[in-house]
Amino acid sequence: MASGKLFRAIIMGAPGSGKGTVSGRIVKAFSLKHISSGDLLRANIEKRTELGLIADKYIREGKLVPDIYITKCILSELEQIRSHSWLLDGFPRTREQADDLWNQERIDSVINLDVPFEVIIERIQSRWVHLPSGRVYNVGFNDPKTPGRDDVTGEPLSQRPDDTPVAVRKRLEVYDACTRPINEYFDKKGVLVTFKGSTTDEIWPHVRKYLEAKIQ
Repeated sequence: MASGKLFRAIIMGAPGSGKGTVSGRIVKAFSLKHISSGDLLRANIEKRTELGLIADKYIREGKLVPDIYITKCILSELEQIRSHSWLLDGFPRTREQADDLWNQERIDSVINLDVPFEVIIERIQSRWVHLPSGRVYNVGFNDPKTPGRDDVTGEPLSQRPDDTPVAVRKRLEVYDACTRPINEYFDKKGVLVTFKGSTTDEIWPHVRKYLEAKIQ
């Protein structure tokens, strides 16, 4: 970033919307720190921290980790990078989390990716995953260098059993129901901006142009 102005943003997008790809481009183009709630949680579980042990217990029981633990983890991480611009991914996921975050941090933009459900369902059917790392490939869009193999490790890729059209549509409906109140919350705060499109390459130029105007 050219200036010393700090910029704090959140990215929202349904599973399969290309949020990971757009996040990567934003972070690279604008030198933001990328904070992923999923990555943070996995790191805490691997390190066997107090939060990691608590989270692991809930996850093993098939339950969601309560708001209080996730929020504490995220806010603690943001406190440590107070002098940096950042992009927050995967948080908030509830209206309460949004409120806690807003009260603690100044949020400049909430970037919401709006991709049609039918496009996402078709995309996810062609998705292959390297389960140990979470790296995702899409046949015909983001193909692995060697078919069926992870680019980094060479290990075999697999498809998640819940990536069927019916299961994906259900996940998308749940996501929509959960995030609508969050988007409405940030819209009322005047920081929500929505980008519509079917592909990352279609959406990205608009996101970039918007951020170039915001970050000066």
